[in-house]
Amino acid sequence: MSQATKKRGLSKRPKQAKILVIEDNRDHWNLIEKAMKECFVEVEPVWAENSQQALAYLEDCLLVGQGLPLFILLDLYLPEREDGWKLLEQIRSKKTPIDLLPIVVLSSSVYDEDITESYDRGITSYLVKPSDFKDWISSFQALKEYWVDTVALPDLNYRY
Repeated sequence: MSQATKKRGLSKRPKQAKILVIEDNRDHWNLIEKAMKECFVEVEPVWAENSQQALAYLEDCLLVGQGLPLFILLDLYLPEREDGWKLLEQIRSKKTPIDLLPIVVLSSSVYDEDITESYDRGITSYLVKPSDFKDWISSFQALKEYWVDTVALPDLNYRY
């Protein structure tokens, strides 16, 4: 870890940090998990296959005090985009630390409407799903450099 990183206080990252991945396509999850394990060696990916699993996991994080994920990777089409936007709205409407979590939409859609509307609804970033594994690695390396190595995030890991 660089001196600049330590100076910014980022050395205090939880040792058992997690990233919640909300993805309804098992094949995409397998690619995501493999790429994340290669790029985010110090972070555990947690898979939720649908909105109900994702919300239950987030609530459990608060109830049992296991700490919230660093951020959420949300597939927009779960299987319809309205499903992804509904989940986004549910997360953002929580009056707990959950609503402060960064949310990165990870979608195959390149439609301007999907991108603009996702930002309008409160996402933090929008990432188009790569087409091959090499590009998955590049994308996740960039995510790691930004979300784990660069930005300072508030400590949301306390019991509610």
